[in-house]
Amino acid sequence: MLDIKFLRENPDAVKENIKKKFQDDKLPLVDEVIALDKERRECQQEADNLKASRNTLSKQIGALMKEGKKDEAEKVKAEVQADADRLSELDKNLSELEEKVNKIMMVIPQMIDPSVPIGEDDTHNVEIEKFGDPVVPDFEIPYHTEIMESFDGIDLDAAGRVAGNGFYYLMGDIARLHSAVISYARDFMIDRGFTYCVPPFMIRSNVVTGVMSFAEMDAMMYKIEGEDLYLIGTSEHSMIGKFIDQIVDEEKLPYTLTSYSPCFRKEKGSHGIEERGVYRIHQFEKQEMIVVCKPEESPMWFDKLWQNTVDLFRSLDIPVRTLECCSGDLADLKVKSLDVEAWSPRQKKYFEVGSCSNLGDAQARRLKIRVKAKDGNKYLAHTLNNTVVAPPRMLIAFLENNLQADGSVRIPEVLRPYMGGKTEIRKK
Repeated sequence: MLDIKFLRENPDAVKENIKKKFQDDKLPLVDEVIALDKERRECQQEADNLKASRNTLSKQIGALMKEGKKDEAEKVKAEVQADADRLSELDKNLSELEEKVNKIMMVIPQMIDPSVPIGEDDTHNVEIEKFGDPVVPDFEIPYHTEIMESFDGIDLDAAGRVAGNGFYYLMGDIARLHSAVISYARDFMIDRGFTYCVPPFMIRSNVVTGVMSFAEMDAMMYKIEGEDLYLIGTSEHSMIGKFIDQIVDEEKLPYTLTSYSPCFRKEKGSHGIEERGVYRIHQFEKQEMIVVCKPEESPMWFDKLWQNTVDLFRSLDIPVRTLECCSGDLADLKVKSLDVEAWSPRQKKYFEVGSCSNLGDAQARRLKIRVKAKDGNKYLAHTLNNTVVAPPRMLIAFLENNLQADGSVRIPEVLRPYMGGKTEIRKK
């Protein structure tokens, strides 16, 4: 969410930013909100003048009454009453105008970073760097659910009967592997200085609209019927929400937190064959990382966050690459975003396993997360988030990259303490 003052002073820059995001239908909103904002400020000025006049007239009434000039005092009282009626009308107009301005400002996209490549959709995302050597073994790698089934590790049919499509039962060594990856990711981030947190798994609507755009909200969030509560789509939502309406001391920054949670997503739309199984589902678990920091430090933290994910995957012997998201692939609140993709030996290509985002002051402005500097001045914090690891999707990359010719799956050394010392899991 942009600062209305910035939009008012830089309408052409805001329009150019909208064009870069290929959202030309939003261009008229800039002039519309400027006109509404002008009307609002004029309305506010009139209200302020009337309040000042009321105070002066009220003093006059007291003075006239003391002098016994009751008739004159009554005339001034009538004037005060007329002003009060006008103030009531102005207050109503102000409330309506503020609602209209806020509604428009919520859909005008954040200014993207100058380094973001310009493109209409994710086909224009730019590869930045590869880490590790992608390998295609000389034996066939089955689809990920077939690998899991060979260990009696998944039951999609039973999940379908219980909850419908998009759910799963994980069992045995596969379920243990799932939990081992989450536990390892937790300790990995703690070792990097992040504070571990388990947040609420439901949040109120004012937090939802504070952390994401309306389009994202409609596509992702499950509403709890009869309650002002939503199931979280990622723990970033409640982790950033933790700071809503807070003024934090500058000396306490940055806040670096890593959180575990289940995640719930609608996942609207049709999906291809490679997105079946446990790739795109309604329920999964994730280890997340978030940072609340000074504005000048957010670019540095952005690079640190995605590097954490790369390092974790490489410690599990999984080749990855980073992609810079283009302008058209950025959600409206994001200033800059980078995807981490893991190598799939079966598909002979990379696929997304994590996303790192710098949201600038967009979330902080919506949620009123402010920082108090040493000199007493207040400013908006910057917020960032990144996926540490999100099984079971991550398990696809793990199983494919660690599958052996005999059907067993090798356990990398760093994960063995979380698997009871096992060096491999074998077919039943």
